[in-house]
Amino acid sequence: MLCLRSHLSYPFSTSSFSRALSPSKPLRHHLKPYSHSSPSRPSFKMTSSSSSQSVVEHIVLFKVKDNTDPSKVNTMVNELTSLISLDQVLHLTVGPILRNRSSSLTFTHLLHSRYKSKQDLQSYSDHPNHLAVVRGSVLPIVDDLMAVDWVAEDLSGDVVTPQASAIRVSFLKLKENVSDEVKGEVLGVIREVPQKFKGISQLSYGENFSPARAKGFSIASLGVFPGTRELEAVDSNEELLNNEKDKVRGHLESVLVIDYVVPPVPAYTASL
Repeated sequence: MLCLRSHLSYPFSTSSFSRALSPSKPLRHHLKPYSHSSPSRPSFKMTSSSSSQSVVEHIVLFKVKDNTDPSKVNTMVNELTSLISLDQVLHLTVGPILRNRSSSLTFTHLLHSRYKSKQDLQSYSDHPNHLAVVRGSVLPIVDDLMAVDWVAEDLSGDVVTPQASAIRVSFLKLKENVSDEVKGEVLGVIREVPQKFKGISQLSYGENFSPARAKGFSIASLGVFPGTRELEAVDSNEELLNNEKDKVRGHLESVLVIDYVVPPVPAYTASL
C-alpha cells in the first residue's frame, strides 16, 4: 500500500515466460485446443463471503509489446477473463492498468485471481484451457511479465471484487539478509493501513511463495477501494502517507505500486 518508486530495471528472457503463469511447472507442449464453447458452466461467479477466510492471491503483470494490434490485446484479455469458468477459480479479473508507479517496470495489464488453496492455484495453472490461452494469446504479444502469489489470512469481505472497484497492488523488495523480525515489522505496518486510511474496503497481504517469478519482490499487499475517488484520497493525505512510508523505508530496496480498476466482464463470457 506504500507508494515508493522503484528505480531498478530487470533483464528479460524469453524462457521466463514459460514459467510465469504457473506456480512451479513450465508450460506444456501439445496442448488441447481452447474454444469459447469449452466451459460447461457460467463464466461469471457470484462468489462472496462476509466472514473472514483464508484465500490464495495470484497477481500477474503483463507488458504488451509496443505497436501490438489492439484486436490481439482484446483477445488476450477476453480469453484470460474466460478462465473464470474453471472450477478452481473463485474470482478473476484482467484488464489495462490505470497507473504504473514504477519508472522502470512499465507493465500495461494486470490479472488478479483468487483460490481456496495452493493446490487449486496449481490445478488452474496446469489446466489445458489455461495453458492454451497463455500459449496462443499471451506469449506472442507480451515481452515482459511478473507474478506474485501469497496466502491472505483472515480476508474479510467479498471474495469477488465488484466492477468499478479501484485496486492498489504493492510489491515490496526487502534488503538482503533482513531478519524475520524485520519482515514481521513490515507486515505489521501493512496490517494497520486500513485503520489509518478509512477509504479501504478490503486489504489482503502476505509473503510471496513463488519467488522464481517475482523479480525479487517478497511481500505483497492488495487494497480494494469503492472507486478511484477513495483511492486518490489516500494520496492526498501526504503527511500521513509519508509517516507510514518512513516506518519501513529503511528496510526496503524497492517498491512497485500498480493501480487498477476492475472492468466489466465481457458480454460473451457472461453467456457461456
